[in-house]
Amino acid sequence: MAYFHKAKPFLAIIFLQFGLAGMDILSKVALNHGMSNYVLVVYRHAVATIVVAPFAVFLDKKVRPKMTCSMFIKILLLSLLEPVIDQNLYYMGMKYTTATFAATMVNILPAITFVMAWILRLEKVKCRSIRSQAKIVGTVATVGGAMMMTVIKGPALTFLSQTKNASNGVKPIDISVHDAIKGSIMITIGCFSWAAFVILQAITLKTYPAELSLTAWICLLGTLEGTAVALVMEKGKSAIWAIGWDANLLAAVYSGIFCSGLAYYIQGIVMKERGPVFVTAFNPLCMVIVAILSTFIMAEKMYLGRIIGALVIVGGLYMVIWGKGKDYDNNNGNTIIIQDDLSVKEIPSLLPLSVQQNNGNKVTEQTK
Repeated sequence: MAYFHKAKPFLAIIFLQFGLAGMDILSKVALNHGMSNYVLVVYRHAVATIVVAPFAVFLDKKVRPKMTCSMFIKILLLSLLEPVIDQNLYYMGMKYTTATFAATMVNILPAITFVMAWILRLEKVKCRSIRSQAKIVGTVATVGGAMMMTVIKGPALTFLSQTKNASNGVKPIDISVHDAIKGSIMITIGCFSWAAFVILQAITLKTYPAELSLTAWICLLGTLEGTAVALVMEKGKSAIWAIGWDANLLAAVYSGIFCSGLAYYIQGIVMKERGPVFVTAFNPLCMVIVAILSTFIMAEKMYLGRIIGALVIVGGLYMVIWGKGKDYDNNNGNTIIIQDDLSVKEIPSLLPLSVQQNNGNKVTEQTK
């Protein structure tokens, strides 16, 4: 029993990564079947609102502060940055590329957040510190790896896909360099939007510490804002809102329930016990699972150059995580966990200790 208790965080986070990989696969299938990314975002967050709101009403009753005008404006901005801008750009980038490509590119997020926090002077960099050097080198490595994935294909690795898909009559999915560039640009811009969301949310939670209520508000307003965007971008296409008992419905319901419900709970428990760095360290596992499943299920082609680029991104990610590890050690037991109930992309907090500390209280940060 003692061994099982120690293994529970590992088992929980591995289960979580499998669930997140399923979200990427289902979303890609829905997009391939012609579902509008704008509609998928709206339905996903509508489901998330239905799932999270009841828990927020009852569980946050004693800790939910009074809503103010300035607070509502912050929540409006939060719901625009992640549910609308980031999610739409992520799905659009996935349309041009593959589920594996998108899942890999997301690993540049900690580096982008670090750069933005440094520009905003929320992050202090000491050039003589080995930890700061690791964060800088890791950031450069993730950017370099993303560029390698985008422009370098190399020889195709057909030992996985050809034998399996040839027998099933499935045509292998390939992406051109042109599509890879467009997709990577969209995903990267989405990551910048998500990084801004991360920073703003950490600040918002200091004055609105009701995590579930904040989640419900972001999901609700994100649904309304996403609907407005969808009506403009898909003007005159009323048929795109139709949804049946198919992969489109499954993708919307699964991502809404799992990424905003079950994943919220699992990450909250694990992060309180092990910290956000522990969860982040398992991020590349989702990428590997997506790559394997996509190769067999959707016949994605794998290229040596893109695999090398992915490995460089993962290496840079771990360097940034290691560089931030000292911040958690010096945080006097306070934990910041940034909450994205919309798309689970676990990242370490890249804010300085002065922003992280909240009068000795824990600020909970959940992540899609």
